[in-house]
Amino acid sequence: MRLISDGTVDREGVNGLAARVGYTPRQLERLLQAEAGAGPLALARAQRTQTARVLIETTDLPFSDVAFAAGFSSIRQFNETIREVCDTTPTELRRKAACRAHDPVRAHDPVRAHVPVGAHDPAEATGVVSLRLPARTPFAVEGLFGHLAATAVPGCEEVRDGAFRRTLRLPVGSAIVSLTPAPDHVQCWLQLDDFRDLSTAIARCRRLLDLDADPEAVVEFLSADPDLAPLVAKHPGQRIPRAVDEHELAIRAVIGQQVSVKAARTHGARIVKACGTPIADPSGGLTHIFPSVEQLADLDPAVLAFPKSRRRSLTGLVAALIEGSVTLSPGCDWQRARCQLLALPGVGPWTTEVIAMRALGDPDAFPVADGGVRAAAKQLGLPADVRALTDHSMRWRPWRSYATQHLWASLDHPINHWPVKEIA
Repeated sequence: MRLISDGTVDREGVNGLAARVGYTPRQLERLLQAEAGAGPLALARAQRTQTARVLIETTDLPFSDVAFAAGFSSIRQFNETIREVCDTTPTELRRKAACRAHDPVRAHDPVRAHVPVGAHDPAEATGVVSLRLPARTPFAVEGLFGHLAATAVPGCEEVRDGAFRRTLRLPVGSAIVSLTPAPDHVQCWLQLDDFRDLSTAIARCRRLLDLDADPEAVVEFLSADPDLAPLVAKHPGQRIPRAVDEHELAIRAVIGQQVSVKAARTHGARIVKACGTPIADPSGGLTHIFPSVEQLADLDPAVLAFPKSRRRSLTGLVAALIEGSVTLSPGCDWQRARCQLLALPGVGPWTTEVIAMRALGDPDAFPVADGGVRAAAKQLGLPADVRALTDHSMRWRPWRSYATQHLWASLDHPINHWPVKEIA
């Protein structure tokens, strides 16, 4: 949605969003009002205010820079909105945040960001902000961060100093994010090229970690099944290791077809080095941003050191994403996306369900052909046959993605190990 001169969202932006999700503008506004208690204009205003508050309380940026980074197009609108929404001035917000920073009783205020020290000190780098991303409890960290660490693609992802780190491509510039889990939140350190990307970067980090899931609803539902109840009780609050970019996850899913996690990392690293955008990382070993599909269109097939059939699958997916015959986006239709993917050469049900689960966020995806899923099912005495296990899984609907995560979490596998040794 586009901003106009007074800092609000224009009607054309609302109309465009409604068209993309298949609703009329009036339908969209009614749905948002019913589900979120506010219309699109109010939600956009709230997001800008929250971004501004984070910057006011966690950085020394001039308020003029804060205003434009948060999406306001005038200082006047910025000041008026902060006064109205926060019932105080930007100066007073910053003063109170500084007081909290020196108050040990309030040191764990979830709104306040924590400024890193040493090499991560904002004085030593530009565009740096550190904040807490709240997580609903229970919060099963091991299966989430262990999976991200075990599948990290060298060059654009790594584990360092107890944190999962990766590069991000953002609308205005790029960023490096460092994510460190805690029992009820994730400490998020961001180094941004441009503060205008802050809200987008935070949203992508929350999506990657599935922080907006409702763990209590999942635990209550899956615990009712006697087969899954012991797994849920052992590791409640599983999250889906998702993605910061739908196209990237789809590419990586195709690369990972019928190969080990280690081999998938190796293939991914070759592609990143060949086509990715270089990035500087003085604090670690990140070297590139994962390539866009447009960059992958020029990929030399010689770089793809795997069978010709999988090369065709990858190049076919890239071409389909570029031309639009396959649509993968946060607002796309999950079933339509499945049909579009399955029409591509070499893309089968396993790949499609992994993409639906991790890229699109379908809570009811079920990659029944996955070896880990079937191995875990066998350990539980469940049918390992694809058709029989699919039939059995119907009792886990509409939370089969989380049932899958619980099955994976029951295995002795690197995807469940956190903290881990640093992966280069």
